[in-house]
Amino acid sequence: MSTENYDACYPDQPVVDRYLPVWAKLPAFATKPAFIWADDDAASTRTALTYAQLDAAAGRMARNLLGTVGSLRRGDAVLVLASPGLRLVKLLFACQRAGLTAVPVVPPDPARFDGPAHAHLLRAVSQTRPTAAVADAGYIDSVAKTVSSSVAAAGGDNARARLAATAMLGSLRWLAVDELEREREGGGDGPGPEAPYVGCGPDDVYLIQYTSGATGVPRPVVVTAGSAAHNVRAARKAYDLHPGSVIVSWLPQYHDCGLVFLLLTVVAGATCVLAAPGVFLRRPRLWLELVSEFGATCTPVPSFALPLVLRRGRGHRRDRRRLLELGSLRNLILINEPIYESSVDEFVEAFCSHGLRATSVSPSYGLAENCTFVSTAWRTSESSSGHIPSYMKLLPSARLSPPPSSAANEVPEIEIAVVDEDTGEPVEDGVEGEIWVSSPSNASGYLGHPSATREVFCARVPGRAGACFVRTGDRGVVRGPERYLYVVGRSADVITLDDGVGGGRRRVHAHYVETAAFGSAPDRLRGGCVAAFATSSTLWSRSQTGVVAVVAELQKVIAGVGDHRGLCDGIRAAVWRDEGVMVGLAVLVDGGVVPKTTSGKLRRGAAREMLAAGKLPVVFEARYDDGNGPVAALRTAEEEMAGKSAASWLAGEDGETGMATEAFGSASRRLRLQSFL
Repeated sequence: MSTENYDACYPDQPVVDRYLPVWAKLPAFATKPAFIWADDDAASTRTALTYAQLDAAAGRMARNLLGTVGSLRRGDAVLVLASPGLRLVKLLFACQRAGLTAVPVVPPDPARFDGPAHAHLLRAVSQTRPTAAVADAGYIDSVAKTVSSSVAAAGGDNARARLAATAMLGSLRWLAVDELEREREGGGDGPGPEAPYVGCGPDDVYLIQYTSGATGVPRPVVVTAGSAAHNVRAARKAYDLHPGSVIVSWLPQYHDCGLVFLLLTVVAGATCVLAAPGVFLRRPRLWLELVSEFGATCTPVPSFALPLVLRRGRGHRRDRRRLLELGSLRNLILINEPIYESSVDEFVEAFCSHGLRATSVSPSYGLAENCTFVSTAWRTSESSSGHIPSYMKLLPSARLSPPPSSAANEVPEIEIAVVDEDTGEPVEDGVEGEIWVSSPSNASGYLGHPSATREVFCARVPGRAGACFVRTGDRGVVRGPERYLYVVGRSADVITLDDGVGGGRRRVHAHYVETAAFGSAPDRLRGGCVAAFATSSTLWSRSQTGVVAVVAELQKVIAGVGDHRGLCDGIRAAVWRDEGVMVGLAVLVDGGVVPKTTSGKLRRGAAREMLAAGKLPVVFEARYDDGNGPVAALRTAEEEMAGKSAASWLAGEDGETGMATEAFGSASRRLRLQSFL
């Protein structure tokens, strides 16, 4: 993959920040908006930041970080807690210009010392050991008040943990973004054109970004400034972005795709319209309205955004009055695999009358360990009809080059291999395996985790000298003459089942079970909020591989009413019909209960642990046998029962003391109601 710039007059820079002075000196770019902040629906609230303003702000804030305001030194780690918006954009570029290591973290509510957001903040502080934390002045005041009140009221069961947390936050040097933005006496607008660059070098650590935490505890990924620059240059080439491109993004600016698109905008000399994630969640159609308003050519969204817009983005009277024009879109970039063909087709069909073209759909793949971007299946060739084939209901996320041996030993800059995870040997096309990635974009490893770094970042393909691969933990398959790569799921989320033939096993990816379960009642369940996983119970199944459990969130309007038993039966029937998987436990919960990452990915392992520990507020649960097991049970959260719930069942406790009171169905698949008395 070539990363040559689109214009030889403006050669590629070793780090992203060095593009800013180039654009700021050109009259056509100096007054051009680099970023536009769209705070809400009103057009009057749009705030622009030009390339000249961004370059000057980055220089001013960098001087203040290193000067009397921050008193930091090159190489120091800085915790970035500023609110989403143009200030955060300036700060991220200022850190690179000052030679600092940015640790962006979503700011949690300072008044609360519980919850995953606060736990992640404390994790980041303890692991990265930042010299300072940068936040809005109001946020810093709130943190100070919380620390004071917590010390004053140090009693209670969690006193030690609260005191440790407050001590950790209180020991930080807090810097207000407002102070960093002010021009100091004798500051000027930055170094002259001949002044040497003193910011991050290509090998300097620029960013600590955490993995999503979808399959485990989030890990701190070390990204150098050179790796970040390579990654966005590769993405610019893949999506054909240039100074005429207009990007719309509401993704979180703290990590992964949302942060990288800030860098990508500057490398391409483009314009990016930003909005807060909460704005999209409150009114999903606003995303398309921004695309229409600004004539956007590119917009990255997680794949769950498409069905969410279809469900909640078309019915409001105010929405119907606003006409959409989506014909400008060349790249509708879809991230967060799996990417289902059916949801994409439905979305394109719904908005094709507004100008949306199927050829703009850009299914893509990325991960934090490769900075973010890895590949896209968009524009496979100049003569392509735009049709992208599917496999197992999914769209591909890449088109791979021929194997090195058949292409004059030319290896692409970002090389993707699908291998047998036990041997590291590449598998044949059509065979599922683990996806490995080798690229100059590869991160340096996990901060403070040397053994995990060796395991994940130093994989070798037998017989291949030199190339070092990142093990993604994702599973994929390559198919067809164009060698499309389909990302079919994560290794950690695979459900292993007894296939009933000679003691064999088959593997099912959890998202297929979840999709079938949601499809059984899309008007009653929340899309993207259904989690499936295997249990280790020995009571309800004689299979060594355990039982499949499904936890599904109810839509708020029907959480307390309706035929919940029928809903559970429907989930079980749909999963069996569509995937041939027998559900042993169906659990209904209120909305917002199933754990997710900040980017909307399901945390299936966390859901299982919460259910096993009795920490999920269950509205209704139904247990089934597998055709051979002894009995199934049904329970509602409102029943005052002295017996055992799903938590004890998942833990494998004995529960055969109850009395069966009623039976339904055939002898082979019994459903019995069991009293827990």
